[in-house]
Amino acid sequence: MVVQEAPDGVGGRTRAAVVRDALGVGVAVGLSGFAFGVTAAGAGISVLQACVLSLLVFTGASQFALVGALAAGGNPFTAAAGAFFLGTRNAFYGLRLSQLLALPKSVRPLAAHWVIDETTAVALAQPDRRSARLGFTVTGLSLYLLWNLTTLLGALGAEAIGDTAAWGLDAAGPAVFLALLAPMLKGTTERAVAGLALVLGLGFLPVLPAGVPVLIAALAAPAVLWLKGRRS
Repeated sequence: MVVQEAPDGVGGRTRAAVVRDALGVGVAVGLSGFAFGVTAAGAGISVLQACVLSLLVFTGASQFALVGALAAGGNPFTAAAGAFFLGTRNAFYGLRLSQLLALPKSVRPLAAHWVIDETTAVALAQPDRRSARLGFTVTGLSLYLLWNLTTLLGALGAEAIGDTAAWGLDAAGPAVFLALLAPMLKGTTERAVAGLALVLGLGFLPVLPAGVPVLIAALAAPAVLWLKGRRS
């Protein structure tokens, strides 16, 4: 695939349209950091630890998986393994974005930290390289700043009110995660993967240590794709 360079507003979208859409994604998802801060505090993670996770890990699904497993009493190594495997998808995003964005080598290590679902989606939606770079940068910057700010606010707020379970805030993280996942289940394949992952996760939950069922549920994707390939 050849990515075309295009001047602003010619053969592609205007800068204003790209910035508007990128900010929309960044703000909407960035606010979910509040739920992560609350969830982390409920799992017994300190405000400092929660903030460091958002600063250095910066991939919401992995962060929620880690604190969720810890909250359930899982082994820290098992929890970290689950978070790691969820985060490996970003490496595949990076392979695609490296060709699309073609950033200078000096900024690639910094840009790699922003390679997540949302920045990838916004960049790939653009018709040319210039728009893709702008969308990636605006989404990454706005999301990173807002996610870390709301993580801090969520952790401080949860610490101030005490028992998060008594307020029902322990469900905030899973609720946000499901809200982000639901719009992606458009096709039969996606729904089949989600359904099988649910069955595997809940099926092994009573018999395996916390955090392990999540790892097993991840096998749903290759299983469904394998079956789909055999049928075709």
